[in-house]
Amino acid sequence: MKFMVIVKANRDTEAGVMPSTEMLAAMGKFNEEMVKAGVMQAGEGLHPTNKGARVRSAGGQGTVSRGPFGLSSDLVCGFWLIETKSLDEAIDWMKRAPFDSGSEIEIRQVFAAEDFGEALTPELREQEERLRAQAGKK
Repeated sequence: MKFMVIVKANRDTEAGVMPSTEMLAAMGKFNEEMVKAGVMQAGEGLHPTNKGARVRSAGGQGTVSRGPFGLSSDLVCGFWLIETKSLDEAIDWMKRAPFDSGSEIEIRQVFAAEDFGEALTPELREQEERLRAQAGKK
C-alpha cells in the first residue's frame, strides 16, 4: 500500500526558519532507515507559502492567488511517499520520525489502479501506465 505522509506547516516553517544541523542529521538517519527497509519512495521539504501560489478552477479558467497564505491546518511544509503493508505499519514508521513536540503529520493512502473499478477502462489503464513509464525516465 502506498501512502502520502503530509507534514503540516507551523509558524516556524512559514517564517522560513530552517531546521538545525541536529534536526537535519536526525531526519537524514530516519530517511536512510526507511530507504534501507524499502519503505521510502520520495520525500521533500517545501518552501514557505510566500514563495508559492494557488490556482482555483472556476468556470474552466484558473484564478491565481499568490502566497503567503494564512496559517491554517491545510498548509503543508513537506511530504514523504512511502510504501508499507498497511496503514498501521505506516503509522509505526511515522511515530519514529524525529519531529519537535507539537509537530503534526497526516497519513493518506494513495489510490491504486484497482481502486477505480470499471471506470478505469483498459484504454485508460494503458494510458496511465504509459505516462508513468515516461515520467519515470525523466
